[in-house]
Amino acid sequence: MVEVRNVELEYRQLRLRLVVAMLFVLACFGILGTRFWFLQIHRHADFLAQAEDNRISIVPSPPSRGTIMDRRGIVLAENVSAYTLEIAPNHVEDLEATIEALSRIVEISPRDKRRFRRLRADWKHFDTIPLKTRLTEEEVAKLAAQRFMFPGVEIKARQFRTYPLGATATHVLGYIGRMSPADVRRIEEQGQSSNYAGTTHIGKVGVELSYESVLHGQAGADEVEVSAGGRIVRRLSRQPPVPGSNLVLSIDVTLQRLIETWFGEERGALVAIEPETGEVLAFVSMPTYDPNLFVDGIDVANWKALNEDPDVPLLNRPLRGTYPPGSTYKPFMALAVLANKVRSPGDMIWDPGYFKLGRHRFRDSHPGGRGWVDLRKAIVLSSDTYFYKAAYEMGVDAIHDYMVPWGFGQLTGIDLANESRGILPSSEWKLRRYKQRWLPGETPSVGIGQGYNSFTILQLAHATATLANGGLSIAPRLVREIEDPRSGERRMVEPVEKHRIPIDPAHLRLVHEAMAEVNVKGTGRHAFKGAEYVAAGKTGTSQVIGIAQNEKYDEATIAKRHRDHSLYMVFAPMDKPKIALAVIIENGGFGAAAAAPLARKVLDYYLLGKLPPDTDPEVLLTPLEEAEIDDTPPEPEIDEDELPPILPPGAVAPRRPPPSGPAPAPAPSPAHPGREPTGPIGLAADGRTERS
Repeated sequence: MVEVRNVELEYRQLRLRLVVAMLFVLACFGILGTRFWFLQIHRHADFLAQAEDNRISIVPSPPSRGTIMDRRGIVLAENVSAYTLEIAPNHVEDLEATIEALSRIVEISPRDKRRFRRLRADWKHFDTIPLKTRLTEEEVAKLAAQRFMFPGVEIKARQFRTYPLGATATHVLGYIGRMSPADVRRIEEQGQSSNYAGTTHIGKVGVELSYESVLHGQAGADEVEVSAGGRIVRRLSRQPPVPGSNLVLSIDVTLQRLIETWFGEERGALVAIEPETGEVLAFVSMPTYDPNLFVDGIDVANWKALNEDPDVPLLNRPLRGTYPPGSTYKPFMALAVLANKVRSPGDMIWDPGYFKLGRHRFRDSHPGGRGWVDLRKAIVLSSDTYFYKAAYEMGVDAIHDYMVPWGFGQLTGIDLANESRGILPSSEWKLRRYKQRWLPGETPSVGIGQGYNSFTILQLAHATATLANGGLSIAPRLVREIEDPRSGERRMVEPVEKHRIPIDPAHLRLVHEAMAEVNVKGTGRHAFKGAEYVAAGKTGTSQVIGIAQNEKYDEATIAKRHRDHSLYMVFAPMDKPKIALAVIIENGGFGAAAAAPLARKVLDYYLLGKLPPDTDPEVLLTPLEEAEIDDTPPEPEIDEDELPPILPPGAVAPRRPPPSGPAPAPAPSPAHPGREPTGPIGLAADGRTERS
């Protein structure tokens, strides 16, 4: 049987299928066309911007940090340019393999790798992370030739901070270091994040910290075209950074270096101030250290050596070390005695060599006593008995109230961060700190600069400058001028007058003259014999540990670090003071034996340009011919009863027993070891006193 096909039906079905297929294809093309229109026309501006963002990148341009100079223009901190090998982690697939490959081209030390891993933990703040810094020209050439093999690896030109004089004036300058998470948080809180974009280092201590905002400058930005691998192809536009301002310090760095040399192996501090302006001429803390160690991150060995050194080189002694002032406190006590009408200048008291309170004796440094003494003689010969008795009659709170304007136990206002306040005792202070009332037996020791008294050498120098100024207190400062690096214009930092202490001119003249007589007839006469200027000064010796009342101080049986501190304060010339200073030599003994001779060298150089004959010319940063070498032979040995002998270099002077401080003792610090506790009624355990 033959099947008959319906051709017309099949044709209609085929045509229907073709129409449906055509409509489907048209619909697909319509959808594609609509999507094309949406993307290419309707969203053209948006996607063009995104494409430009992928091609164009904004690279922050950190500013050049300001230079720091001394008052004569000698550079103390500057920047040097060098190349660094850096990695952008988000453009590197295998960091470890990349570092290993790079180490076959240039030497990458284990320390470099440790630093890279440490910085990577804080990577959010950085676009790239340095792997190796300060590349040599040969290393740069090797890396540049093979850079195409390492996507995400860059060679960048960076500026590095350097301190050309090394350890000189470190506690003034401080140092910079890599930004820590705490630094980043502080910057964010200050709203300065954009200004620190691209910055890797920041001031950590010293002037570098306190003047960070001045030294840093303003960040710029570069608009650059980048490749798919993140490498910069070309720069399209540039907003240049504004360099940080330069600082001119008040420090005379030649004087600073000389003093550091004269300290030798001794520990201690010295601050010299120009009384009229408050400018700090020298700010010495010994021992010191090299700040260059910290710039790229200090290694473990050096950090351990500095941190565990028993001499505590990291401690800024003038700013943070606190000490009993000893007899250097007596000129200020003399003014307090007169101001509070406890004594008149001519009042005489009998000094038998001790002050008796109840059954307790506070012993004088001169066992036989001074006989009849008035205030002038008490300063010149440093009569402890006179000031024991006067302090007891005045009371601790009257002493406290008088000493506050002089800056004892107060912040001086110097332009450095983290200054210690120290302790200026009062009955309210003891009650607040120890929950104990003040005992009358604790007051006499306060009158001779012992007991709870604990001040910084900066405070003592500031008070000395105020005394030289006739009571005008000017805040000490280290920065003298701020220089615009582009124009070279300098802006003077004006002195800040804090207040004027009301002092009877007759009282002031009496104390000045008595201090000058100290260096002629008193405890400082041998150190200042033959001086070509009139210097008003006062020696001091403060105890470190207590000795029982029935024992004697024997230096040979006492460890070096338990021996007395040697202090001296002075200003000169007396009629028109140009310099005021305070110095302490830790465990140096009698004030006239160690601290006063050092002060004499400082004054001879600053006022007369004289130098000791054994001065090393390399220490000087000014030509040697500008300074006069003093070839006067050293003083011979002295055997007078009232003073310990000043012996030739290398000899040891015998010391008399130091006093014991009251209990409970102030919390010890590295520069001020704690003193032994005292008896229950608040009297010193032995009644001895410091030697003037």
